[in-house]
Amino acid sequence: MKCPYCNYQESKVIDSRDAEDGVRRRRECERCGLRFTTYERIQTTALMVVKRDGRREEYSRDKLLTSLTKACAKRPLPTGAIEKAVDDIEAQLQRLGRAEVPSHLIGEMVMEGLRALDRVAYIRFASIYRDFRDIESFKEEIEELLNPREISQVPSNQLSFLNDAAPAVVPARRRGRPKVRSPKG
Repeated sequence: MKCPYCNYQESKVIDSRDAEDGVRRRRECERCGLRFTTYERIQTTALMVVKRDGRREEYSRDKLLTSLTKACAKRPLPTGAIEKAVDDIEAQLQRLGRAEVPSHLIGEMVMEGLRALDRVAYIRFASIYRDFRDIESFKEEIEELLNPREISQVPSNQLSFLNDAAPAVVPARRRGRPKVRSPKG
């Protein structure tokens, strides 16, 4: 492994630990003695991202991490929160089981992740991702963030997936052993 400080090719592994999706290794350069951390991850099949104009490019974790880091700049987030958000998005992408994913889908996953993580970071990312044309559309996005709409009702011409009937009342369970009554009363 090449040292990031002096570019020497030889280093020794000081510590290895299992990480969520790979192995974390602490290394020490054999020339300069400085330490650095490397992560090993399983390389899955190449995921292609389909851009809005139809171009295809290979998915880049670094590009996603950079976008989130910019949106979260100078925000009071816990250590590792951005990495975890990227890990969560990648897990969602892998669960899709597709070879190609449209870029807008990744963008929406980022928006959802940022909405839960930090509202200011969400608005920062949205301002670029949504490409607001005027201040009114920007204002609408902020209002939506502050006052989210409830899930829309089922249209009258569409059958409901769930039964609309009121749920049956279930009697409360009694806890403990049943009381044994003595014959005396």
